[in-house]
Amino acid sequence: MDTPITRAEHEEFRRRMEEENKRQDRRIELLENQTKEISALTTSVEKLALSIERMTKEQEQHSKRLEILEGRDGEMWRKVVGYLATAGVSIALGFVFGQVGL
Repeated sequence: MDTPITRAEHEEFRRRMEEENKRQDRRIELLENQTKEISALTTSVEKLALSIERMTKEQEQHSKRLEILEGRDGEMWRKVVGYLATAGVSIALGFVFGQVGL
């Protein structure tokens, strides 16, 4: 172990280390790019989740408003039928009372 290495061995070692450093630098760069892409994707997913949440709330509001609007038509129809029934009963009673002489 006390024998010194030759200049050629040292240059070969240095060259291999430079190649290894370049390889490691490239791997680190790829990982950094992937991390940035994952971060951007995470942000997009969060925005999408918020958008869907807002859409769901808005859809619930629209459903409630639609039920109210549909109920108005049904309520109006029930009133018309009630008025017609009242008028029919009134005419029938008027006819009966007219025949009886009251």
